Amino acid sequence: MPGFSEHPLGENRPAHRLSAPLIEVRGVSRRYGALEAVSAADCAIERGIVFGLVGSDGAGKTTLLRMMATMLRPSTGRITIGGFDTVQERDRVKRLIGYMPQRFGLYQDLTVAENLDFFMDIYGIPARLRPSKRQSLLGFSNLLPFVERQARHLSGGMKQKLGLACVLVHEPEVLILDEPTNGVDPVSRMEFWEILTKRRAQGITIVVSTAYFDEAKKCDRILLMHRARILAEAAPDVLCQGFADLESAIVHHIQDIDGGPEHDRFGL
Repeated sequence: MPGFSEHPLGENRPAHRLSAPLIEVRGVSRRYGALEAVSAADCAIERGIVFGLVGSDGAGKTTLLRMMATMLRPSTGRITIGGFDTVQERDRVKRLIGYMPQRFGLYQDLTVAENLDFFMDIYGIPARLRPSKRQSLLGFSNLLPFVERQARHLSGGMKQKLGLACVLVHEPEVLILDEPTNGVDPVSRMEFWEILTKRRAQGITIVVSTAYFDEAKKCDRILLMHRARILAEAAPDVLCQGFADLESAIVHHIQDIDGGPEHDRFGL
């Protein structure tokens, strides 16, 4: 497809990003009976980048992320993270990743501090490390003033930041985030992405699906999905070539597949 070819990395990026991909998806499909949710997916994700998944509702983004996160087995094909197979070496993969689904499992009747302590218990964080880790995780997310507030009384943006803090408890190499800012106010979305940008600068690889074009533009590379298939993978500026903006480019190329308007599928 014109304008969607592989795009070389910029010269200003660190040399370590030119190493072997951290995540490899090869010939991956996922079926639910007769329904194919993901079809013959192939992609490779380098270390230390923000890799965005975009596409229409029901495109297969969540299913692909859940397979990366070891929550689902591929019907066919193989996914490796850090060289480990997500099915055969699931426990090793789980140590490398932090997964935040669309509805993250915070305990509404627990405070911010208690929720974080619960996840420290799950990951077996030693008692001697907990004070500094709590200070760090709640500090970067600006939640320190709210440590005694129950999760039920947090705003949507604050809940998402607490969810991210909990996911980061075991210091994963890869963050897998499924539309983490969906329904969150614009200011909170901006703050959430500032946190992601800082984590990326620290070398964490971030795989994130988003319904917002302004967020997609913040990604180093974008994977465009539609009707279970990958249509394209490239840097945002490459996807935009020949179009007014990223939104126009994505809608145009999906229309090429469907032969009709797709605005409603993106909430445009």
